[in-house]
Amino acid sequence: MAALSGIIAKPMQVAEKTAVPPSFDGVAALAADDMQAVDRLVAVSLKSDVALVSQVSEYIVLSGGKRLRPLIVLLAARALGYEGEQHVRAATIIEFIHTATLLHDDVVDSSDRRRGMDSANTVFGNQASVLVGDFLYSRSFQMMVDINDMRVMQILADATNTIAAGEVMQLMNIHDPDTSEDDYRQVIYRKTARLFEAGAQVAAVLAARESSDEAAMLEYGQNLGTAFQLVDDALDFNASAEELGKNLGDDLAEGKATLPLIHAMRVGSESERALIREAIVEGGLGKLGEIQAIIESTGALEYTAQKAHEAADIAISALSDIPDSEYKQALISIAEFAVKRRS
Repeated sequence: MAALSGIIAKPMQVAEKTAVPPSFDGVAALAADDMQAVDRLVAVSLKSDVALVSQVSEYIVLSGGKRLRPLIVLLAARALGYEGEQHVRAATIIEFIHTATLLHDDVVDSSDRRRGMDSANTVFGNQASVLVGDFLYSRSFQMMVDINDMRVMQILADATNTIAAGEVMQLMNIHDPDTSEDDYRQVIYRKTARLFEAGAQVAAVLAARESSDEAAMLEYGQNLGTAFQLVDDALDFNASAEELGKNLGDDLAEGKATLPLIHAMRVGSESERALIREAIVEGGLGKLGEIQAIIESTGALEYTAQKAHEAADIAISALSDIPDSEYKQALISIAEFAVKRRS
């Protein structure tokens, strides 16, 4: 596998940095050198003697996105005083695991848009997407071995397994209008929050911090991921396709009972509940406009936003005993941005 020599840039000293600007780009700029190292390692690690593997991998990995998950690893490691190089490899692993889930998700969900572009399965076909997703999973495990830390490997392997189980759990809940809020939360923890959690926890392990700091980072990542997914599910009903980079109402079309729908059924009238239940069972977007109106009238988006803010607040509080630095402030800012985003 690729050696990190020549890929990693030396971190700038905190004293040389200016205050973090109140924007996501400003926060990301704190980790710019490390993220460039991630990009270089991604490019090296995607190379394969099978042309289609490289082609599909590069299409989705290099197709844009905020790279939020690897950014969390990089910022958390620096916030904890880590001065080594393996956080770059860990961040790349997190990005590969995430990308593999996207490839598989789009096949399972028959999605045709991702990040404002045709999804990989639309361009290359379902078979190629599934198999290249497998390639990225296996590549990530090769890179875990290269880190040569059993705790890191255990955390990342466990997270990968949990994500796969979450995918199956979500599949079982599709077209089930009786999905409870607890059922829904179990799915979003496994599918989304677990990878955020693992990335932040791995940063603490690499930095050889005490168990209290590791627990703090675990709590931060879990709740940040929860907030992120809650907002994502709300945006599916009140954003534009251009903002989302995918089709509006995708969750409803696939028969997924997300929190806005669960809450709307809980507090809506009998006729409103019946309409939403039918839409979840049948799938499709024939009643999207009516359901959006019900979601608005029942305060379902406000309820979902409230739960997202609660999770973000817990994430921020988890960092209270982490030494103050611009990197810590960047992690706090990301939690704040997570609940304000429109894409």
